Amino acid sequence: MTAERRGRPRKRAEQQRSLETRGAILDAAITEFAERGFEGASIRAIADRLGLQHPLITYHYRSKDILWRAAAEHAFAQIRAGWDSSAPENSDLSPLVQLRQEYATLFRYTVAFPEFHRFMRQEAFTNNPRLKWVAETVLAPLLGRLIPQIVAAQKQGLLPAVDPILFHYMMVSLTATLSGFGPEMQVTSGLSAENTKVIEAYWSLVDETVFGKHAREKPARAKEASQR
Repeated sequence: MTAERRGRPRKRAEQQRSLETRGAILDAAITEFAERGFEGASIRAIADRLGLQHPLITYHYRSKDILWRAAAEHAFAQIRAGWDSSAPENSDLSPLVQLRQEYATLFRYTVAFPEFHRFMRQEAFTNNPRLKWVAETVLAPLLGRLIPQIVAAQKQGLLPAVDPILFHYMMVSLTATLSGFGPEMQVTSGLSAENTKVIEAYWSLVDETVFGKHAREKPARAKEASQR
């Protein structure tokens, strides 16, 4: 029993190291795919980014396609975790306030990890099996969460009465502006997309333009207003 108890912390430590290694591999994979596209990326180059031996990556992910899919799931799992933390589905937030929190979380993620948006854009250039897979496997559950909230806020007269999917992709574009146009913006204006003040000023602009004062009401007041 004593030996078994001693072995448990060691096993947990090994499991934690394995999770950390997988996370580092997937982050590096997103960066590699974002820069070179699926065809140009290689597992060997991803290993070189991390200073790892090539077989260590293929031990976890047998092919480049499997690695790409794991990387996509990894990125969206982090976004979902942020949503569950800031705006749980069972909270008493109004639909508009919940949407504001969820898109703000997406924005923060793309600012911290701009490679994510470029990773996704690489797949949008062609109608390939990976785009279809990510749409069905990863994006559909996210839209299943967001679209009803958009519809509910529209019924309350708090969002424009357009197809909800158009509103969603407008928000995706807005949340990705700094990650997509940051380098160009710095050249044209000197503003850095990595500057905290620039980041906050940009999101305040989006917040005020799209969500307005309604989304900044306290949850109880916002919920009461939605029931009138």
